[in-house]
Amino acid sequence: MTFVAQLRTYAGFLRGLPEFVRHPISLETATRAIERRLADRENAFVSFAQTILFASPRSPYRRLFRAAGCDPGDLPRLVRDRGVDAALLALRAAGAYVSFEEFKGRTPLVRNGQEIALQPSDFANPFLSQAYGSTTSGSTGTPRHASTALGHLSLQAEHRLVALSAHGLHGAPSAIWRPILPAGSGLNNVLRAARVGQPPQRWFVQEGGRSEIRFRVATAAAIAVGRMAGAALPWPETIAFSDAAAIARWMAGQRDARGRVWLNTTVSCGVRVAIAAVKDGIDLSGATFFVAGEPVTAAKVDRIRTSGADHFTDYGTVETGRIAIGCARPKGSSDLHLLADAFAVVPWSSTASHAEERVTSFHVTTFHPESPMLLLNVELDDEGIIDQQPCGCPLESIGLRTHLRDVRSFGKLTGEGVTLVGSDMVRILEHVLPGQFGGSPLDYQLLEEEDDKGFTRLMLIASPSIKAGDQALRDAVLASLSRSGGAADAAQSVWRHAGTLQVRRSNPVVSERGKQASFRSTPSRREGRR
Repeated sequence: MTFVAQLRTYAGFLRGLPEFVRHPISLETATRAIERRLADRENAFVSFAQTILFASPRSPYRRLFRAAGCDPGDLPRLVRDRGVDAALLALRAAGAYVSFEEFKGRTPLVRNGQEIALQPSDFANPFLSQAYGSTTSGSTGTPRHASTALGHLSLQAEHRLVALSAHGLHGAPSAIWRPILPAGSGLNNVLRAARVGQPPQRWFVQEGGRSEIRFRVATAAAIAVGRMAGAALPWPETIAFSDAAAIARWMAGQRDARGRVWLNTTVSCGVRVAIAAVKDGIDLSGATFFVAGEPVTAAKVDRIRTSGADHFTDYGTVETGRIAIGCARPKGSSDLHLLADAFAVVPWSSTASHAEERVTSFHVTTFHPESPMLLLNVELDDEGIIDQQPCGCPLESIGLRTHLRDVRSFGKLTGEGVTLVGSDMVRILEHVLPGQFGGSPLDYQLLEEEDDKGFTRLMLIASPSIKAGDQALRDAVLASLSRSGGAADAAQSVWRHAGTLQVRRSNPVVSERGKQASFRSTPSRREGRR
């Protein structure tokens, strides 16, 4: 999307924002809407494919179907005969899918000897008229732009409202600890909450995140317009990682006044608040951390519970918004209900890139008309378990019966809620570091580990033969990300302040078969998962 087009859709977003916040939706309205979409799921998927997915002039899917030997005209019959999920599995088996590397534009899309030229922008929904732009973390060196539309925010607000009700938090005071634009998580969460008439009372912003002036202006404009329309939207306020106790004190005060309180933040920031609360003797019983952006491992959950607080999580991406929301009667720390009224997720066994393991990767399909991205069987580099085991929670009762469990990325590394895509780390490990400090790609490796406090650390392993100092190695990795600008620069800044990237002098880890993966998560991380 060109800069002029972004301005046009953002202007439409500002024009539509007053109406969006003036008429909040109720729990009853949200519940009925979800039930109605679930009942009409097959028709909604076919309609979306015909009127948007295949109708987009730059959409790659007609070309992909032809290369895979599939006819788009057969899709309605296939869905009618098999259902949405079975139809998508049949299409995946035929070759109608997009891998993670293809989706990110790093490898060409080739099916049956035919190469389909792709740009990352080809997947963007071109039919959005009231939207604002955000980007992925950009750690790949090529941040992906995504437009969040008011209609899609309204859909997500319905999902958020039923989730809060299921967890006993409907009407409870809240705050968020999330960044401003170009990262969309902060403004998304503020506006989703405003749509249900419950905007957060405070918007804390992580120390270290930097944003260009145009994004600061865009964030301020959205808040100002919402406030002029009568919504009590909070202004962003920076909180240093070392001052997390201030958030814990605010939560305790709201709990004392209202009986309940919840904080929306990344997993690591939630752990920071919990640790600060314990250190300062602040009891957070009755408080809840709504955490996402990183794997919710057992160690992190233990840290949160030590403060007296509870937690739940969800699962989503910049490209999709929320895909699944936390079960109110979970089996384990990561048990989610697929939002099947707007998404389909089908499993496919494959070999993970940059690692030596078989995974069951998620292939995601969107079918809401105002989805940021047009996805059909797109692999998002995540894996986990998909099942329909009964749980008896309120989310199941409205028809959200499919669970995603133990979700984790098999090709990305995450710290402080900021994601580093593996293929870009391969470039740094195999080219940037050897070119700057000597050695070969076999002298460098990146491990994802949890420290004794439950924080995720990205550990740069450097062979003892490399003479450069630890600080020089760390700075070189962060500088390589910083040079990408935009959200990638913000990502490295957060990691620098949080101490996420560290250096260890040892020989890289080699598998029993003699293979050395460029990066890998530790066994405890793989078992804990998100």
